[in-house]
Amino acid sequence: MASVLIPLAQGCEELEAVTLIDLLRRANIDVVTAGLDDKAVVTAHGVTLIPDTTLEEALKKAYEMIILPGGMPGTNHLEQDNRLKNALMEQNQQGKYIAAICAAPKILAAAGILNGRHATSYPGFLDAMDLPEVEYLDEMVVHDDNIITSTSPGTAMDFALYLIEVLKGETLRDKVEEGLVRPAHHTIYDEIDEG
Repeated sequence: MASVLIPLAQGCEELEAVTLIDLLRRANIDVVTAGLDDKAVVTAHGVTLIPDTTLEEALKKAYEMIILPGGMPGTNHLEQDNRLKNALMEQNQQGKYIAAICAAPKILAAAGILNGRHATSYPGFLDAMDLPEVEYLDEMVVHDDNIITSTSPGTAMDFALYLIEVLKGETLRDKVEEGLVRPAHHTIYDEIDEG
């Protein structure tokens, strides 16, 4: 069974965190959520999340993928945690997957993990860091070798589905998406226009 770590910091973006946790668990992926300490996590918009464990405990085992939700100030808290930085560096050295969405790709950039790679982020984060060694792409999801980045809360579902495809294949990804019954947005707008 694929094993994934999602660190949760105070002030994280809850739509990203919960979407990732939920969809990956629907795909029977072993998702471990870890708080930076043993407290409940209060997200950027005041939702309380209870992590499965602490980061200290979670880092005692290896993961196929580490996924970083964004949000502020959650991203800053993750970036300042040396345990996480060391785990990300080791994950990258081993060629294992690292994924980050929204503001969180800046954590990878600050650690030098994005050097020589293509990546995306919430508009204004990576491109504001003056990173000549990182090729910024204005795309919903960017996959470069073992690094996968995405832009925003609005792309969280697409990002999660893509991560399922990477970890478990296209067939399972399609099955999970089918269960979500995602209508095409133009259908909704057409109905409004007709009404």
